Amino acid sequence: MKNNIRIPAIVVLATVSIWMAADMAGRNNEELLWGYRPLVFFLAGWGALVLLFEKRYSLSPNRLRWLGLSTLSGVLLGVGFPDILPVPFLMFVGFVPLLMVEREIAQDWGKADRWEVFKYAYHTFVLWNIIATYWVANTAFVAGIFAIWVNALLMSIPFLLFHTSRQYMPRLGYLAFIAYWLTFEFIHLRWELTWPWLTLGNSFAEFPALVQWYEYTGVFGGGLWILLANVLALQLWDAFRARQPLLWPALRLAGLILLPVLFSLVLYYNYEESGVEREVVVVQPNFEPHYEKFERVPESEQISRFLELSRRQVDENTDYLVFPETSFGLVETSRINAYPAVQRIREAFQAYPRLKIITGIDAYHIFLPGEPHSHAVREQVRRPGDTMYYEILNAAIQIEPGNPEVPLYRKSKLVPGPEILPYRRVFFFLKPLVEKLEGTTAGVGTQPERSVLASDAGKIAPAICYESVFGEYVTQYIRKGAQAIFIMTNDGWWDNTAGHRQHLYFASLRAIETRRAIARSANTGISAFVSQRGDILQPTRYDEPVAIKGSIRFNDAITFYVRWGDIIARIALFASILLVLNTFVRSRMKA
Repeated sequence: MKNNIRIPAIVVLATVSIWMAADMAGRNNEELLWGYRPLVFFLAGWGALVLLFEKRYSLSPNRLRWLGLSTLSGVLLGVGFPDILPVPFLMFVGFVPLLMVEREIAQDWGKADRWEVFKYAYHTFVLWNIIATYWVANTAFVAGIFAIWVNALLMSIPFLLFHTSRQYMPRLGYLAFIAYWLTFEFIHLRWELTWPWLTLGNSFAEFPALVQWYEYTGVFGGGLWILLANVLALQLWDAFRARQPLLWPALRLAGLILLPVLFSLVLYYNYEESGVEREVVVVQPNFEPHYEKFERVPESEQISRFLELSRRQVDENTDYLVFPETSFGLVETSRINAYPAVQRIREAFQAYPRLKIITGIDAYHIFLPGEPHSHAVREQVRRPGDTMYYEILNAAIQIEPGNPEVPLYRKSKLVPGPEILPYRRVFFFLKPLVEKLEGTTAGVGTQPERSVLASDAGKIAPAICYESVFGEYVTQYIRKGAQAIFIMTNDGWWDNTAGHRQHLYFASLRAIETRRAIARSANTGISAFVSQRGDILQPTRYDEPVAIKGSIRFNDAITFYVRWGDIIARIALFASILLVLNTFVRSRMKA
């Protein structure tokens, strides 16, 4: 890039980034949220850095072409993700420019060059992460940086493995691309550094009518669909460049895209919801979480709003009343009934004996002498020789006006940073940073298996916030007998940006995978009902205190996906092991 274009571009981008950083700092001092400002800050800052080091990116004369293609891939993948623009089909070609870069690098060097490929792949994945998940920085700025740049680094690993395998097994190269990527997503759903937001199958969450077949495959079916389409799209492009007949490559790609869509539409328009109807009221109290809910508004005032909104909708026919995540607390688990907020709720709804109140709470559990301690144990010395051992919980409970028993569920898929320091023995040096960000190094208590909240009205899955992102994890509730899913969340941390809407759309995928209707209560964000087809019903507006009433069906049917889980990902994992072993053996043979 000529200096008469490059240097002014660097100056403009750097200026925009610095200006946006100053603006965010000023808003922070005034206790104002950032909105879309992190998106501008990250894009401008990253663009300035890339242009600044552009000449060092590569010695190849093709470096600008490769930089342009990798940029195009990042933009296509980012824009194709839900709630950016309504164009999910861009995901079918999003990897193609980057795949072209990978192949041209191999041709230029005549061998695998992982560092060269890494630079362009990492650039693609940083852009994808920025465009789709910039809003994480609204929770905590450092958390946003970590989520974007570390996740992009992790995404680069399967791509580099694919690049290496393709050099030693050219015929299986793109099979390796598909297998490695699905294996990465499978692992990313299960370890402590989990951040599966950008799982490829989530790309169609905004359009549930297109992916009704997720009841058989889960989101990994969508990921396989996208990856196969990218490989076929690359072959179509190759045929076009070589001036070869395009009919067969075009038909293959069109068939791969259209046949699943047509099958899905048939399922969608012929699906009939089954199960017993239950009337549910969902409350959205709308307390801003950064400065208001946890700092300024007394709990008694918050409970007053809960009750005021609830009374507008609850009647003698209401079966369930749902409050959001961390509605009140800190509650000691052995004294839940004696807690003032619980007493107020019981008294307020004594006239409705059939009513069940499902609510998220902050809680803590004190370990009795001899009781096994969890991984999240904390200690407090009350006096010499008297140490209290306890754990903090993000939990859900079920309150019935005429029943003194209060079953409790512990959130068990924890958000890295705020709720758990991943692999704390390895990342011990991050403890001061986590504590400064008001996260926890001790972690939050969990439970080994899912459990349901049961009553005479049915059994519900109490999914708390982040848990609703994990498909196979949610199926564990269903195997325990859950007939509906209640999601309790607090999406106001991200301001009125794409984050809370993406989280809502993911609920549609859980409904399809399990064929369970959903009642979703958000403190701030969007509360709604979701049908068994994944349709979002009665969505509330952001920043609106409101209660909504609806009827949902409690279903007992078990889908193929609930029975078998992420079988596609497990096949990919097995294939990846074989491919890695073959790559290693062949590399040693050529050494």
